[in-house]
Amino acid sequence: MSRTAFAAVCTALLLAACGSDNSRDGQTAGSGNQTIESAADVKPRKAIVFFGNSLTAAYQLAKEEGFPALIQLKIDSLGLPFSCVNAGLSGETTADGANRIEWVLQQPMDVFVLELGANDALRGLPVKETAKNLQLIVDKVKAARPDCKIVIAGMQAPPNLGAAYTREFREVYPKLAAANKADLIPFLLEGVAGDPSLNLEDGIHPNVKGQKIVAETVWKTLKEVLSR
Repeated sequence: MSRTAFAAVCTALLLAACGSDNSRDGQTAGSGNQTIESAADVKPRKAIVFFGNSLTAAYQLAKEEGFPALIQLKIDSLGLPFSCVNAGLSGETTADGANRIEWVLQQPMDVFVLELGANDALRGLPVKETAKNLQLIVDKVKAARPDCKIVIAGMQAPPNLGAAYTREFREVYPKLAAANKADLIPFLLEGVAGDPSLNLEDGIHPNVKGQKIVAETVWKTLKEVLSR
């Protein structure tokens, strides 16, 4: 998808996330006992923005099969006033995300889930640059949306890059979360990475079953954030 096309789709999603739900308070009027919806009784939905790469974008799957959409189903089943916005873009590195985040921040958001870094690791990019870019993204979110809650999705590098690199890369995420008092998902692909039955043929991207597990992993942390 081109960035122009993505921008159009994301705008529509973000605008939709700012809308309100269709709940009614059961008030009635007149002999017809018809339900009346009062503007004062409608709770506005808060936006949860999932900002990431192909893992968030549900690469080669339908959008409704990706973990952001699956989390929306959980939220709806619980009657929570939140709308999930999938702002994932396949192929994105942390440097790309640092450039794109300003456009996304033009829209309201109440919870920001940051999922980036996997493509940096696949390319063997310097860990210090990855950490710098992730911090820059967080800084921009804080500056534009100071009340927004931030969730960091941890990622790990493939072992073929060497023990030192994989260790340093893995440590970026808990350090980033601690430094910014953000909530941490320890490892986004916990229980999925390396399992052929849960990934597409490329061995990297979760399939439908894998996305369901990812959704559960994210929800463990996110549900606590939404309850505060």
